[in-house]
Amino acid sequence: MGMAKIRREPGATILELGSAYASLDQQALEDLGGVMLAEATHASPPRLVLDLSHTRLIGSSFLEILVRAWKRLRQREGEMVLCAVQPFCSEVLRAAHLDSIWPSYKTCEDALVALAARAEIRPTGGDNAGKPG
Repeated sequence: MGMAKIRREPGATILELGSAYASLDQQALEDLGGVMLAEATHASPPRLVLDLSHTRLIGSSFLEILVRAWKRLRQREGEMVLCAVQPFCSEVLRAAHLDSIWPSYKTCEDALVALAARAEIRPTGGDNAGKPG
């Protein structure tokens, strides 16, 4: 699996990522960056779930893309969470001290439930505007 698959759910957009994003495969990283930043800019509501269930290898360029997407989402009062993070990827996130920035869940379903619960507590506008929280 190379390119990210996009799945739109009522409360978030899920990006199912490919198997490897090491710094050596520059084209795959550029493609992923384009997709991820576009989704961070246009997803409605501005909530992304990154499904890393197939991702076994990540590098510093991948982490840079995550940070850029996360910052773009924050500009839109959105958020990003991770799910199904594989052991090596979890170690890389921990070593880079990024594991405390993005909540991580065992499954996409767990991530969607958590995002929905947080959206009810602090609406970000759009779908939740005017609804009781």
